[in-house]
Amino acid sequence: MDNLTNKVAVITGGAEGIGKALAAALAAQGMKLVLADINEGKLAETVAELAASGVEVIGVKTDVAQSAQVETLADAAFAKFGKVNLLINNAGVAVGKSAWEATEKDWEWVMGINLYGVTHALRAFIPRMLASGEEGHIVNTASIAGLISVPSLSTYNVTKFGVVTLSEGLHHDLTLRGANIGVSVLCPGWVNTRIAESERNRASQDRTDMTKLDKVSVKTNMAVMKAVQSGISPEEVARATVDAVKNKQFYILTHPHTLKGVEVRMQDILQNRAPTLLPV
Repeated sequence: MDNLTNKVAVITGGAEGIGKALAAALAAQGMKLVLADINEGKLAETVAELAASGVEVIGVKTDVAQSAQVETLADAAFAKFGKVNLLINNAGVAVGKSAWEATEKDWEWVMGINLYGVTHALRAFIPRMLASGEEGHIVNTASIAGLISVPSLSTYNVTKFGVVTLSEGLHHDLTLRGANIGVSVLCPGWVNTRIAESERNRASQDRTDMTKLDKVSVKTNMAVMKAVQSGISPEEVARATVDAVKNKQFYILTHPHTLKGVEVRMQDILQNRAPTLLPV
């Protein structure tokens, strides 16, 4: 989809971080925007900011973990613009715990947003995108943690590996049907966003109590926070994503050095050896 002018993009998690950077980058390409986010205040601010610069944009408060709300998002997008060309499933959260420390509610929360949020959107949007006959593209935000297993991020790893294989299968499903819809999976490394503060939008009683985590999980959480703070900018990720959509590129790896980690993991599998602990 090399020409984005006057086409329509839907971005979940679009109020801040990578989502907001994507919105600005796509607006610069002449796209019309539908932004979804659970944070109504931040969403209103971002929509107002873009609209003030002349962008055709609407915001729809959406909890992507709720399939009915994602259907409402799709209804709003098609009602406003009559079509959707680019769907970016970007909303995501993280919890820094080992597999046995993560609670049932942790699993439900992270799975609901990171994985089911994507599947809800595919059901809500793809049939209508196919029916329109318009050229289209879907970007699913995974992570390098969808290609390399990171310690103390069990729930996050599971969802991001899920998004990668979901995207690969989606590519095959669309290709076999001759659909005019491309697919990309975004697998960034550390990005300077508020992902380490994901639980700010969570009920207070369900938030992680760091005093109840073991020493390894606490140390890993501190390392993750530091890595995120020193990560690349969301704007760099947005530029790479826009280029990938235009070039019909499937895998989007924003940190070239992580390719070595992917190779090491593959060799672990091929040589039947235990997983290597890798810096990400």
